[in-house]
Amino acid sequence: MALRSGNPALRANTFSNYTTSVTGDFERSDDVMTLSGAVNKTALALVFCAGGAGVTWNMFLAGKLAAMMSLMWGGLLAATILGFVTIFWKKAAPYLTLPYAVCEGFALGGISAAMNSAYPGIVMQAVGATFGTLLCLLAAYRSGMIKPTENFKLGLVAAMGGLMVLLFGSALMNLAGFHMPAIYSNGPMGIVFSLVVVVIAALNLVLDFDFIEQGAEQRAPKFLEWYAAFGLMVTLIWLYLEILNLLAKLQGGNRR
Repeated sequence: MALRSGNPALRANTFSNYTTSVTGDFERSDDVMTLSGAVNKTALALVFCAGGAGVTWNMFLAGKLAAMMSLMWGGLLAATILGFVTIFWKKAAPYLTLPYAVCEGFALGGISAAMNSAYPGIVMQAVGATFGTLLCLLAAYRSGMIKPTENFKLGLVAAMGGLMVLLFGSALMNLAGFHMPAIYSNGPMGIVFSLVVVVIAALNLVLDFDFIEQGAEQRAPKFLEWYAAFGLMVTLIWLYLEILNLLAKLQGGNRR
């Protein structure tokens, strides 16, 4: 049965391309992927991301806006490049995941500082909601309350596809002079749209858990622990940004 994921880093063949050689080339337990190894590397990547975010956050607070903007946009560009290199060259994950996390941190720190300035306290709410969602979904997945069945995967990937089509279509309409302000506003339609996107992003975590568990069961090589950490980072950053956007819409609506 083919695995599917909305996460561009974790695809159907992410682990299957490597597991055929594991029994011959990776016999020792130290050489194969484990759940604990993937979790530890994800935690380390999050620490590096937080460290990068702290740099641009403090630059914003110090009033060094020009330098902060340069580092924020530079970090976003570097993270995009590192992300694509990691996706297409998975064996580079042990060397690129932490630099990717730091560069994403530079971008997130600047964005978060600006948002927190406009809506005081919103960042702590978004961080808490992100990790709360992560822990709740992990507990639900481990207990069997949420099972990533084939229909679940198909439905989620279809929702991802629909979202991408909508956003791409909206971008094209904007270029043509037509606008879709409703989904970006802090009105009811905009809030519902953001809530749907948050749910889609959150449910992608379930697929990420499933991919990592199957990689460990298939005794994938050790370096894929780093790749799994990278994949989880992609989803968590997306989820955080969408929650931040949703909270901003809710607070903006309350200010009217």
